[in-house]
Amino acid sequence: RYKSVVTPRRAAVAIACCWIVSLLVGLTPMFGWNNLNKMRRTQELNGSHTEFVIKCQFETVISMEYMVYFNFFVWVLPPLLLMLLIYLEVFNLIRKQLNKKVSSSSNDPQKYYGKELKIAKSLALVLFLFALSWLPLHILNCITLFCPSCETPHILTYIAIFLTHGNSAMNPIVYAFRIKKFRTAFLQIWNQYFCCKTDKNVSTTTTEPGN
Repeated sequence: RYKSVVTPRRAAVAIACCWIVSLLVGLTPMFGWNNLNKMRRTQELNGSHTEFVIKCQFETVISMEYMVYFNFFVWVLPPLLLMLLIYLEVFNLIRKQLNKKVSSSSNDPQKYYGKELKIAKSLALVLFLFALSWLPLHILNCITLFCPSCETPHILTYIAIFLTHGNSAMNPIVYAFRIKKFRTAFLQIWNQYFCCKTDKNVSTTTTEPGN
């Protein structure tokens, strides 16, 4: 049913929706949900008449209420748990199919479901790396919000932020190592655009000038 359900038009709409939601969620602090007013009030209460200067640190400019309640509890944790449940169900279904006896009239279901299991493991690895990359930052944000007296080293925050950015670079690497078609495509792109080599498997035809 995949080809009938996932049409190019529906895939394009789904991708567009993901980008729109991501932009809205990611740019929410720029729309006003930030610590700018809080920092101004703090300066006024301190009676400081010096020029207002913002200390550009993540926990200083970004509201922890936004990061924890809106970002983590709404847009990260529920989808993560939902995807975990979906993958558990997928692995359970594949395991049941692999345990069934292969009938003589079937078109090699063991090979088919074995391939499906390999792909499912690759996607589950992507999900695991996502959780590994993003949960440390969100856990630190929860500590900052719910335990104001607790001090976390800035180096841990920087490492957590680095992991979130590094997660974007992990997925192509995982796909390239785990899925043959992705690996072949990446090698072709690398050889063509970085090494200036042409793919030997692609047949080229030359035409002689006609009369």
